[in-house]
Amino acid sequence: MSKKTKFAKQIAALPMRRDKNGRLRVLMVTSRDTGRWVMPKGWTMDSKKPWEAAKIEALEEAGALGSISAKSIGRYHYDKRLTGGRSIPCRVTVYPMVVEKLKSNWKERGQRKRHWFSLKKASKLVNEPELQTLLKSLASSACHTDVMR
Repeated sequence: MSKKTKFAKQIAALPMRRDKNGRLRVLMVTSRDTGRWVMPKGWTMDSKKPWEAAKIEALEEAGALGSISAKSIGRYHYDKRLTGGRSIPCRVTVYPMVVEKLKSNWKERGQRKRHWFSLKKASKLVNEPELQTLLKSLASSACHTDVMR
């Protein structure tokens, strides 16, 4: 991507928890248009800090409640498809979130599926190369606890 490219700003939550065996899992949702696996993400919100907006997206898209970090763990780029076949280049900043509860009913329940995956599996499911790299780097990190702080 060119350094002169103008990117629309988006934010994403990476909802995480440890399973009963202590393994780190991430919560992914399906996109509304193609059904591919993605992280809860959306546009920045005028009156909210970026991580606060990411936390709202996690609640609306995945029904996830918990603590989110104000410190991002990375970012990735992708082209968001718009109606009419146009697309817009986006830069997505990712904030780690420790999930404390999943709601059984949430805003986009009828539009999305959600599922817990290992970081390795999640990296294979997403389409964006930079997001694949981010998830793989988290999976290979010896200290997953740093991500969940």
